[in-house]
Amino acid sequence: SPFSVHPGSTKMYHDLKQHFWWSGMKRDIATFISRCLIRQQVKIKHQRASGLLQPLDIHVWKWDEISMDFVTGLPRTQRRHDAIWVVVDRLTKSAHFLLIRKDYSVSRQRSTCRVSFLERFAESLGNQA
Repeated sequence: SPFSVHPGSTKMYHDLKQHFWWSGMKRDIATFISRCLIRQQVKIKHQRASGLLQPLDIHVWKWDEISMDFVTGLPRTQRRHDAIWVVVDRLTKSAHFLLIRKDYSVSRQRSTCRVSFLERFAESLGNQA
């Protein structure tokens, strides 16, 4: 990988001291590593993000705001469904699980959600869809 130029000053020092040594070697290696442009661009920041967490708005109406996720990599059912579309109401935490296929288009997913929602809405009113 072009980004694995050196493993860090301590490891580089231990590797180099097996073959070379000079006065101030550890300091020179640390200085060299700290000035390396590639290291500065690739280095992972191990710092916490600044600022406090912001609370989410609390909504008054059910289904005013939802969260969605997809569960994929499941074995295929007899109807060839291989994923689950999870839709959660953020107010009530009520969840709906829709069987879908990974290869469904967005319009197919939308119609699946609409049909499922209408069926469940009719059931909640006591009617069979």
